[in-house]
Amino acid sequence: MRYLTGVYWCRGRLARDNQDSVVLLQGLTARGRVLMAAVCDGMSGLAQGEAASGYVTERLQEWFYESLLYAVRKKKPYWVIRRSLDRLTFAMQQEMQQYAVREEIALGTTMTVLVVWEKTYLVWHLGDSRLYRLRGRHMEQVTRDHIRQREQLTKCVGSFGYFVPEHHMGVLRQGEGMLLCSDGFRNCVAGEELQEVLQPGQIREEAQMERRLAEIGEACMKRGERDNLSAVYVKVER
Repeated sequence: MRYLTGVYWCRGRLARDNQDSVVLLQGLTARGRVLMAAVCDGMSGLAQGEAASGYVTERLQEWFYESLLYAVRKKKPYWVIRRSLDRLTFAMQQEMQQYAVREEIALGTTMTVLVVWEKTYLVWHLGDSRLYRLRGRHMEQVTRDHIRQREQLTKCVGSFGYFVPEHHMGVLRQGEGMLLCSDGFRNCVAGEELQEVLQPGQIREEAQMERRLAEIGEACMKRGERDNLSAVYVKVER
């Protein structure tokens, strides 16, 4: 399989710091190409949001090279891969709890992770970052927003105890796209706008993909978005 990919990562015009972190990695194994993408949005209003999101993406990169590629090469079943990242999530939350106690702070981040191996995709999700699936002119939100009234997160990776990630698994077909994004990237645009600009059938190269992501980001900022804006787009080419 071949994937077209694009990344948009912007502090925004009004935010003082960028508390979002993103990661996009690919590896070629004897059993096919493996891709991992993630968007993490550090919780504003708490200490060290950028440290929380950066820590999670750094650990995800280590997991990709040390565990995921190994599992694919060794023909491990999907449930083994899922449990592997579940264990990493548990370990990260324990370590962030210990750090928060030492520093006398509270910190946390959303985490939306996509793994694609050939045509199969796996998703791990906590928080209100989102993953959308785009097929032709149709777009569906794959993940749920873990929030309550007043936009408070009910689940995250952080110093608040362990939350089991929301899981999804499915099959991607040629010409389909997956969009991961922070809430700042989609708060000020309608779903129909995202769907129209990011139609997979209209995107034929990565530079074009990144221009379209940037167009959405610019539109959000012009409409008054105050948060950081991050997105990763993956299209199955063949």
